[in-house]
Amino acid sequence: MSKKRIIMIAAAGLVSFAGTFVLAWLTKTAPDSKNDDLNKAALSIEETKLKPPHPEGGGISRVFDSQVKTAMTEKKLKSLIYEVREKIEEYDTKLQGLEAQEQRLQIAHSTIKKDIEELNNLRIELASVVANLKNERDKLLKSRVKIAESEKTNLMSIAAAYDKMDSASAGKIITNISQMQDSSGTTSLDDAVKILHYMTDRTKAKLLAELVTSEPKLAAVLCQRLKQTIEEGPQTQ
Repeated sequence: MSKKRIIMIAAAGLVSFAGTFVLAWLTKTAPDSKNDDLNKAALSIEETKLKPPHPEGGGISRVFDSQVKTAMTEKKLKSLIYEVREKIEEYDTKLQGLEAQEQRLQIAHSTIKKDIEELNNLRIELASVVANLKNERDKLLKSRVKIAESEKTNLMSIAAAYDKMDSASAGKIITNISQMQDSSGTTSLDDAVKILHYMTDRTKAKLLAELVTSEPKLAAVLCQRLKQTIEEGPQTQ
């Protein structure tokens, strides 16, 4: 209730009280019982008009409580909105971090995949190189001239006899031995190489020099095979 309205109610009460007082004074010749009734009625009217209505006073309290509650609700709402914004910002930050992490993982995955492909290619190349080396080793082993322990004595004796010959005669014999074939068609080239292996270096050099003039291809083959000659050790039982 506004102050203006309260003042108006109070003024109306005073006017009513004044009217009642004048009426009582003008009619004071009347019996006392009637004057008492009039006075009581006037006082009742005055109290009624001067007293603020209780329901309206309660309305002010309710309005105040409502305003307080509204203010508190707005404060809570603002706080909630602030918290929600913070959560959204935090979520956006985490989301950006996850996206960046996902991009790094994709890059790492692509790099690892590329490295795996390169490693597979290298593995294939390495396997091919190893296979080629194995084949070359097998060829080398097959191409070696192996001198068994049991034939060393005879070969050394023959070589000593050739050492005593002149290089031309020894060269002709070696040439003939190299061109000989057995029943299976295998040449005796390795036998000639074995004899050369045990000849002295001086005689061997003269013989090969003689062959370079008469049989240059055979001389080259004999030199190549001499490098592949190995002596086998005694076999253990």
